[in-house]
Amino acid sequence: MDNDHIEEIFTALGPVTIRRMFGGKGVYCDGHILAVVYKGELLLKADEETAPLFADAGAVQWAYLSKTGKTAHMPYWSIPDEALDDPDEMTVWARRAYEAALRAK
Repeated sequence: MDNDHIEEIFTALGPVTIRRMFGGKGVYCDGHILAVVYKGELLLKADEETAPLFADAGAVQWAYLSKTGKTAHMPYWSIPDEALDDPDEMTVWARRAYEAALRAK
């Protein structure tokens, strides 16, 4: 996913900063990380308050197999299908990610 597309997705939140990290990209707004791009997939930040909303919408939480063989879950979720082709709906989810990022600080 190119940076122009990422910036377009988050336009309603204001300017975002995109930084390389861990083989992917981190997406920041006002200094708060609200999304990551890993293997070309945009993943939005969630927390205790918003994770159930992502799950109910059919999103999948980012997980990986750690060096110890255990599954590690990260606080990032796939974009719900309903938001993929609807910019207004995407703005709702982007705002939720931003709010989760603010609560994390």
